[in-house]
Amino acid sequence: MVDLTVLAAVVFAFGLVSRRLEGTIFTAPIVFVAAGVVLGPAGLGLVEFDLDDHTVLMLGEIALALVLFTDAARTNLPSLRQNEGLPLRLLGIGMPLTIILGTGIAALMLTDLTVWEAAIVGTVLAPTDAALGQAVVSNPRVPLRVRQALNVEAGLNDGLSVPFLALFLTLAVAGEELQPATYWLRFALEQVGLGVLVGVGVGLAGSWLVRQASRRGWMTNSFERLALLAMAIITWGLADLMGGNGFIAAFIGGLVVGPVGERLIRFTEAEGQLLNLSVFFIFGVLAIGLIETPSWRVVLYAALSLTLVRMLPVAASLLGTSLHSVSVLFIGWFGPRGLASIVLGLIVVAEAPLLAGRGLIEQVVALTVLLSVLLHGVTAAPFSAAYTRRVEKMSPGAPERSGAVKLATGVGSVPPRDSQGPVRPDGMSR
Repeated sequence: MVDLTVLAAVVFAFGLVSRRLEGTIFTAPIVFVAAGVVLGPAGLGLVEFDLDDHTVLMLGEIALALVLFTDAARTNLPSLRQNEGLPLRLLGIGMPLTIILGTGIAALMLTDLTVWEAAIVGTVLAPTDAALGQAVVSNPRVPLRVRQALNVEAGLNDGLSVPFLALFLTLAVAGEELQPATYWLRFALEQVGLGVLVGVGVGLAGSWLVRQASRRGWMTNSFERLALLAMAIITWGLADLMGGNGFIAAFIGGLVVGPVGERLIRFTEAEGQLLNLSVFFIFGVLAIGLIETPSWRVVLYAALSLTLVRMLPVAASLLGTSLHSVSVLFIGWFGPRGLASIVLGLIVVAEAPLLAGRGLIEQVVALTVLLSVLLHGVTAAPFSAAYTRRVEKMSPGAPERSGAVKLATGVGSVPPRDSQGPVRPDGMSR
């Protein structure tokens, strides 16, 4: 009860000054992580969470399931091919290369990990979080095409990373347990297959029922919005009960629901935001204890994960787009790690508690996310300003300055400050 009271007090206090903090480096994720550090065991000791606590895992899983479902539901798939296909390039080329490069460097540097454990590290740290760079994706001076590429990428890459994590976790555990390889292959296929089937089934049935009830006037507006929350949890929970992967189900379910229409996929942002802020707060409480005294290899890998491991795949994925090198570097830098990496790390802890490299995986993920929260939060505003000055000096025919088709932004993304409407005072997305 004390932990919950302290968390509520932090939410209340931040809310009082949220508008004053708008446009500063003190975004909601930074403030809540810092509050967790200060109020946790490493600081005042008012709050204490256990990494293996079922409540911590449950909170994180529900938050990620909602993000996956709602981001997928808000995605206009046909429009992804427009705007020179930048989001598709980042997702279809950049993300797999990020996982591969992250895995390779982890295997070379973190020699205590097996190959599959290194692949887990590379996968957990692949998804990005637009909330940590809200000054970028909400800045109308940053080219619309660039903002949308980062926004859509952050909205979908967490869902795409889940099947990879499920596979690598299965292979990592298989290497330590006396079961034939066919057993683990079948298990991985069940995770993905059942997850997809449940997502499609619940998405189709749920969206049809809501559509029919709405047409007949049986549903109030508030419950139309709450229907999305319920469907996200149903897909996640049902898939898990059936032996499938709940996060794959949530993501697929959102994709299926998406075409139904804007009214159905509206989501009460306050509820989702409260869950996400709670995860960042808990991460702050746990982070210092997880990091302790990292080796130089861990520190170097965390730095490389935020730079080389992100930037090289982005550069490769953007070949042929004619974007200037400064734009490629800008997109490459703003790939912050946040909610998805935190929750995927918690899933590794829950699904493979006896994994030999668990402690090292926890340390690498925690340090990388903590550095990302700080570095991307601090650099978002000044780097955006410097980048826009460079863009304004480009010729009118430059790809960065040409027209772009406006894409639907995901619930887990930060809407830009243009004709799509105002941004919330804290700029928080996930």
